[in-house]
Amino acid sequence: MVTLPRLLAVAALLAGAPGAALLLLMALGELAPLPGLLALLGCAAAAGVLGWLWLSSLARLSDSLRRAATEQGPFSAPLPVPGLPGLREIEEGLARLTRSLQARAELVGQLRAADEAIVEALPDPLLVLGPDRALLRANRAARRLFGVGTGQSMLLALLRHPLMAAALDRALAEGAPQELDLTLPAAVTRELTAQVLSMNPPLADGGRIVVVLTDRTAARAVERMRVDFVANASHELRTPLASIIGLIETLRGPAADDPAAQQRFLAIMAEQSERMRRLVDDLLGLSRVEASEHLPPAGVADVAGLLRAEAAAMEPLFARRGVALRLSLSEALPPAAPADADQIAQVARNLLDNALRHARAEVTLCAVPQDQGGRPGLVFAVRDDGPGIAPEHIPRLTERFYRVDRGRARSEGNTGLGLAIVKHILNRHRGQLLIESTPGEGACFRVWLPAGR
Repeated sequence: MVTLPRLLAVAALLAGAPGAALLLLMALGELAPLPGLLALLGCAAAAGVLGWLWLSSLARLSDSLRRAATEQGPFSAPLPVPGLPGLREIEEGLARLTRSLQARAELVGQLRAADEAIVEALPDPLLVLGPDRALLRANRAARRLFGVGTGQSMLLALLRHPLMAAALDRALAEGAPQELDLTLPAAVTRELTAQVLSMNPPLADGGRIVVVLTDRTAARAVERMRVDFVANASHELRTPLASIIGLIETLRGPAADDPAAQQRFLAIMAEQSERMRRLVDDLLGLSRVEASEHLPPAGVADVAGLLRAEAAAMEPLFARRGVALRLSLSEALPPAAPADADQIAQVARNLLDNALRHARAEVTLCAVPQDQGGRPGLVFAVRDDGPGIAPEHIPRLTERFYRVDRGRARSEGNTGLGLAIVKHILNRHRGQLLIESTPGEGACFRVWLPAGR
């Protein structure tokens, strides 16, 4: 029969206090001292074993759940063997759930890796910005566009550009795509088209804005070159063409039976034809240099070897003019890097040709190592002993078709493009051209190039 003392004793036993239950029953006379003690101790032992099995199984389940939630790689640790039949199904279900979650995590990882590979391989630069406009990611094309040493300054210039800042504000406020054209001033001006996309919800890394850039520098340069070529060619070719046409008419008419006049006119026509050939060659060369000016070179140039080779190639021209060419090249001259060897040779050739046209008796070509602003580099200079250049002409010498003495320049075959080509080549190499001259004392053209160690 269930009595109140027995109910209290059972409650004490279930509460984990078998001793209290025993004393309670003995005090109320519900239990004989010895047989009751043994019976109660057996019940307590059975209850303890059962409780231990339950608690240990629950602890193993908790540990398995914790490891499944925090495991970074594939979850391969086996689940604990259940201590009670009632928990076996729970633990087996947990194992199936863990394997399913791990498979899904691996699939998500594969998809994310594929997305990153696609973004990295895109030909157009792509930037991912956070809600505070801080850069979170940049693909390979963006890193190449902004460079390694100057990337941060160019990136800051891009994000702080008034047009870009306004587009970012509109994209965040309206959630609509924005498109804009902008120009980034730098050593070589960049012309970019940007598409600004707002991400809602944000990307997995917290990105809120995606900026896709298209570098239009080369395309715009080609457009300008096409216009400039037509304008310059039509202007510069007009005079020799008019001369050749007039001479042909003379040969057909008054000089048709005059052999001496024919020979003289044919010589003039040959000279004018050669002048047009040089002009077209220089225009095409300038166009090629301008087309690649925004792309930094990637090679290494042995400047000392190039200078010796160009000097040797032009030695017959100097000898024909009676001008001495003297070389003074440092033995410790480092190679130029990054550099395009053919373009560096063209710089030296144009400067030597320019000096030869103005020198009276001597031209000196020298080269020495010279760091600049903490950057390793080298300087080579071409000095002549000609009439010199007035100060007001020096800033304009690198303009295309600019000539100090137009009549003399044309008679000597000067197209007025040599120094313009030099300027654009040095812009591509992040180099510098310094022109020093005193009227009556000659001129010195000094070139600085970055060097590799």
